[in-house]
Amino acid sequence: TECEKEPGSLLWVFVMVGNIVRGMGETPIMPLGISYLEDFAKAENSPFYLACLHTATVVGPFLGLLLASFCAELFVDIGSVGADEITITATDARWVGAWWLGILICALLNLLVAIPFWFLPKSLVKEGETNEPEETSEKSVAPLQENDKNETKQTMYDFIPFLKALFHNPVYMLFICITVLQFSAFDGMISFMPKYLEQQFGKSASDAIFLIGVYNLPVLCVGYFSGGLFMKKFKINVYQAANIAFWVSLLEYLLYFAAFWTVCDTSPVAGLTVSYQ
Repeated sequence: TECEKEPGSLLWVFVMVGNIVRGMGETPIMPLGISYLEDFAKAENSPFYLACLHTATVVGPFLGLLLASFCAELFVDIGSVGADEITITATDARWVGAWWLGILICALLNLLVAIPFWFLPKSLVKEGETNEPEETSEKSVAPLQENDKNETKQTMYDFIPFLKALFHNPVYMLFICITVLQFSAFDGMISFMPKYLEQQFGKSASDAIFLIGVYNLPVLCVGYFSGGLFMKKFKINVYQAANIAFWVSLLEYLLYFAAFWTVCDTSPVAGLTVSYQ
C-alpha cells in the first residue's frame, strides 16, 4: 500500500502574521482620526468630516470587492500555468481564484498611501483660529513637552479606573452592544452571501463578489454622507442624533423582517434534495 502524504505547508502562518500586522496598522486610523478631527475642526463641521471619514471606510471595501471580483476570474496559479492547460471554468466548484494577487496589490497601495502621513505636522491650528506668533510658539515648546510627559504618566495610572467607569456606563455599553450586532450582521452577509448566490443562482465567485459590492456598499456611502450633511445643515445635537438613529435603525430592522417572506425554490442537489437516479 502506498503511503498517503497529508499537506503540511506552513505558508498560512505568513498570511496570519500579515493580517496581524495589517490590523495593527489599520486600527489607530479610526480612534486617532476621529480625535484628530474633533480637536482641530469646528463643532458644526466635525459631523460632516466624520461622515466623510466613514464614507471612505465603505468606499475601501467597495473597491476591494471589485478587485476581488477581478482576481477571482484569474486562476490561482496565474503565471505558472498556461491558459490552455486549465480545463475548468470559474463556475466550477474546484476553481480557485488568484486570491493572493489582491493582497499584493493592496499592500503596495497601502505603502504608497502611508507616505503622505510622514509630512503631517505635529499640531494644527484649530479651524477658524489664527496662527500664533513664532516667538510665542518657540517659548511654549518646552512647557508643552513637560506637560505631555506628565499627562502620559497620569494617563497610565488612570487607565484602569477609567476603563471601569466606561464598563459601568449604561449608554456606552448599550452603544457597544448595538455596534457589535450591526457589524455581526454585516460580516455575516459578507461571509455567507457569496456562497448563497453561487449555490442558489449558479453565479461564479467573481460575479457573487461583484454583486455584493455593487448592491450594498454604495447605499452605505450615501447614508453616511447624507447623514453628515444633515447634521451639519440643521446643527443636530447629540440627543437629537440619538433619537434619529433609534428610529432609523428601527425602520431598518422592520424592513429586514420583510426578507423572511422572500423565499426561493431550493436548487436540486444530487444526494441531498433529489436522488442520484
